[in-house]
Amino acid sequence: MPFGVPGTSLKAWQGSHALSQVPGISVEQLLPAGARLVVAAPHPDDEVLACGGLLASLASRVADITLISVTDGDGSHPGSAQWPPARLRDERRRESTRALTRLGFDTRRLAWRHLALPDGKVRDHAQALREHLLHEVREGDRLLATWRGDGHCDHEALGEVAAEVAQVRGAVLVEAPVWAWHWAHPEDPRLPWSRARKLWLGTQALERKHWAIGEHATQLAGDTSTGAPPVLNSTTLERLLQPFELVFL
Repeated sequence: MPFGVPGTSLKAWQGSHALSQVPGISVEQLLPAGARLVVAAPHPDDEVLACGGLLASLASRVADITLISVTDGDGSHPGSAQWPPARLRDERRRESTRALTRLGFDTRRLAWRHLALPDGKVRDHAQALREHLLHEVREGDRLLATWRGDGHCDHEALGEVAAEVAQVRGAVLVEAPVWAWHWAHPEDPRLPWSRARKLWLGTQALERKHWAIGEHATQLAGDTSTGAPPVLNSTTLERLLQPFELVFL
């Protein structure tokens, strides 16, 4: 998530009237007993950034959860000698495994699909993505994906396909913003405030989310071969480690 400017600060978001008026939702309301959660993440780490607290809260319900990694995130370090695509792909899968373990999962028991679509080109492979999601999603499922207006091509392409699939399958679409915390302003009318809900996180869930983000070392350190700054800088992490996760229903 490299940006040339810091973006909207956590302090600005904390002063948002629109955000303060968003009603809360519980884990049980979001995923009632007997329901399944299908989480589709455009890149490794997006499942943690978008809904790591929710996943940590549901680690005991591993049988109810399917995780779909749409790409391997091997485009996050363009032109890098330190992290060429093949090495980066393998390392980011290892990071995700460690992160999910930090959230409380035994990844050997987790239904986890790797689609390996090209990073940065999800829209070009929308039909393949649609077919995969149609195969995984059932009526009544909660399908959680990145928001259709999130401001990143892969996030938006996934969100659009997820919305189509949810409608076809009779699933409940849950959209989560990730990039929007950066570019949106505190009262931004482009955000669908009327559909927004805050999932408040317990201390343990928030702590596990923090630990899980820490496993994504390739995104937290600068690139020594290109001089590129960290993909996830301190300002980005502050915004994504608030005591709640925002979803649009």
